[in-house]
Amino acid sequence: MQATGYIQVRAFASEAQLPLKDTAIVVTATDGTAIAMRLTDRSGKITPIPIPVPERSESQSPDPAERPFSIVNLYARKAGYEQIEVENLQVFAGVTTLQELELVPLSELPDYFGQAEVFDTPPQNL
Repeated sequence: MQATGYIQVRAFASEAQLPLKDTAIVVTATDGTAIAMRLTDRSGKITPIPIPVPERSESQSPDPAERPFSIVNLYARKAGYEQIEVENLQVFAGVTTLQELELVPLSELPDYFGQAEVFDTPPQNL
């Protein structure tokens, strides 16, 4: 049986955390299948994205073959800012995973035009 977890994103610029409106957010399964696409609002947030995840009760034993979470990838794009990729993002049943994205203006990183900053989330030690 499946449960649901959620992903919430907040996109902002600089250490002042200025919200970035209209940042494109794409969440995919690890095989590249699109799960959801959203644009951030004026507060830099999206509506939470529901993700199918394993039931908590299915992961109560210390079986290393079972994961109590689903893994997805997240991509953020906004014109004039660096691209961000978050790989292996973990989503748990009944939990809203908050992904904070600090996008840097390309004017501050001229060598990064067309490149993405990649963040790989290591597995939980459960």
